[in-house]
Amino acid sequence: MADQKKEQPKQGQINIELDEAVAQGIYSNLAIINHSVSEFVVDFVTIMPGIPKSKVKSRIILTPQHAKRFLKALNDNVKRFENAHGEIKDYEQPPIPLNFGPTGEA
Repeated sequence: MADQKKEQPKQGQINIELDEAVAQGIYSNLAIINHSVSEFVVDFVTIMPGIPKSKVKSRIILTPQHAKRFLKALNDNVKRFENAHGEIKDYEQPPIPLNFGPTGEA
C-alpha cells in the first residue's frame, strides 16, 4: 500500500514525460523573437561561421503571460549559475543581417 502512494501523483502535480529524441536537445546560437498582441514567437537557429544560410531548428510560441514567466525563470537561473560559476561574459558581436526568405510584394 505504501508503494501505491509513491506512484500516485499528488493533487495539482503534473507528470511530464521526456522522450528520447527531445531529450537529445537542439543546439542553437541565435534566437529570433517576434511578438503580436496575443503571442511571442521564439525561433531558435544554428548559425555556422562562413555559411551564409541557415534554417530555424525549433519554434516556440508563448502567450504573453508565459513569456513573462519564462523571462523571470531564465533570469533567476542565470543569476544562480553566475553565483555558482562566475559572471557570464557577454561578448559584443556585429549585427547579423537576417533574411527570412522572399518578401511579398503588393
